[in-house]
Amino acid sequence: MTEASAIAGPRMSRPRDCLATGVCAGLAAHLGWPPVVVRLAFAVTALLGGAGVLLYLWLWALTPWEPGEARPSRRAPVAWLLVAASALVLGFAWMLGAQALGTGNATVQWWFGAVLAGVALAVGAGAWASFIDRPEPERGPRHELTIRLVATGLLAVTALALVLGDAASRHTVASFTAALAAIVGIALVYAPTLVTAWRDLTEERTKRIREEQRSEIAAHLHDSVLQTLALIQNRAGATSEVARIARAQERELRDWLFDGEAPADRDLGTELRAFAADLEIEYAVTIDVVAVGTSSERASGEVAAAAREAMLNAARHAGGEVSVYLEASPELVEVFVRDRGPGFDPAEVPGDRLGVRQSIIGRMRRAGGSAEVRRGVGGVGTEVRLRFPAERAATVERATGDMNRG
Repeated sequence: MTEASAIAGPRMSRPRDCLATGVCAGLAAHLGWPPVVVRLAFAVTALLGGAGVLLYLWLWALTPWEPGEARPSRRAPVAWLLVAASALVLGFAWMLGAQALGTGNATVQWWFGAVLAGVALAVGAGAWASFIDRPEPERGPRHELTIRLVATGLLAVTALALVLGDAASRHTVASFTAALAAIVGIALVYAPTLVTAWRDLTEERTKRIREEQRSEIAAHLHDSVLQTLALIQNRAGATSEVARIARAQERELRDWLFDGEAPADRDLGTELRAFAADLEIEYAVTIDVVAVGTSSERASGEVAAAAREAMLNAARHAGGEVSVYLEASPELVEVFVRDRGPGFDPAEVPGDRLGVRQSIIGRMRRAGGSAEVRRGVGGVGTEVRLRFPAERAATVERATGDMNRG
């Protein structure tokens, strides 16, 4: 760390769990002040020619979120607050409209400005619901639609009141201009829908082009590279160094061509296939992974960790051909790891060697499942059997998700 960066201190960021935008909380943490003091300072400076509002918007636009992968969550119903503020400002405008019938231009200007402010708040509520609240699972599309309907009704009533009210007869130009602004506001409330639709259309078109390009590359590689790699495996022998490298490259190509980018926390079957490919590069082993059913267990779970340890032991001590069979049902998740090595009896393993006892059997027992290590059929090789209740797996996954969100 340089001297200049040490003096400047850490970079300001906004917390992902915030009240509305995280600007005040982030600035308070950066300055070491209480958040209440920062909020009051923004409120006071907002009255000084709008300086506080400009500073707030500037920080909101330029300050990044704090590091992390969790989606930002906002506790305050900002869209509803904007709708309520719009209703109050438009109500104030109606009151001024009644007084503006027999007064001068100053009151009319205040009345016209209040109408425009109310329309802007209603449009802001619609934009906030579309761009910010819609991605959040706690609110979503239904919340967005409700906000739009309420804002539309408020602006429609305002436009009718301006056109049909008494103020239209005395201040015709101002009334019809304000009514036109309300109608334009209704259009702007629904404008984010067009922006979202255009963005989705663009993403869909980009995705379709990428899929077409991927299909062309896949067809070319399937007719040339993949067939060549398969021929190398058949000619070189299943356990030779050349065959293992060819097999790893074939898997990598197939994953890239047909599976795309895997999520950070993959499902159990995908994780075991990827781990098998890594083991085939490091050890003289060929591992076949077969997955049946859909497992709720993830790559970050205990079953995945125990299965990886069993596969590593088989590759390290047995070599040759190893088979991994994953079977998932609504009641149970089972993983079988079988090798054709010399085999061993777990009871004969010295007590100071805790790999199998702790990394496989102990891990599964602590997680609420079970593990069994035994000789293979006919006394050939070793078989590791992992059992984990599916209901338990789903519960652990939900708990992990809640911890990540918290």
